[in-house]
Amino acid sequence: MNPSQIAMVQASWQQVLPMRRQAAALFYGRLFSLHPHLRALFHSPIAEQGEKLINMIDAAIGNLDRLDQLMPVIHALGARHQGYGVQPDHYVAVGGALLWTLEQGLGAAFTAELCEAWTEVYSALAAAMLDGASQADGPMPATLAA
Repeated sequence: MNPSQIAMVQASWQQVLPMRRQAAALFYGRLFSLHPHLRALFHSPIAEQGEKLINMIDAAIGNLDRLDQLMPVIHALGARHQGYGVQPDHYVAVGGALLWTLEQGLGAAFTAELCEAWTEVYSALAAAMLDGASQADGPMPATLAA
């Protein structure tokens, strides 16, 4: 991911935040319609989980220009998700649902270039989470504030 992609993702995310509840509902609706078996991984109400999701994405996107601070937190997030039963192939499902949600929410503004930028960012974050999951026995840093 390059600085231009980071800036594009951060700017588009600011357009999503005002519709955060709708975006979370779209995301989980899409995820569970395509992968209903994933619903069993979530024990809290989906509205609550949606708020956590949006907050986590907001913190990550807001800190893309500080990868040295962001990546240890993303590694720890991956370790926690491994403990919840998240498998490597689930990251593909989540990435697809995220891109679809962004396309629905941003409409024509979700250009091929923006989709590529989001794909790069998600791929980097997912890779870091997977790395964290593979090293789940290590210490976990504190959460990152946006």
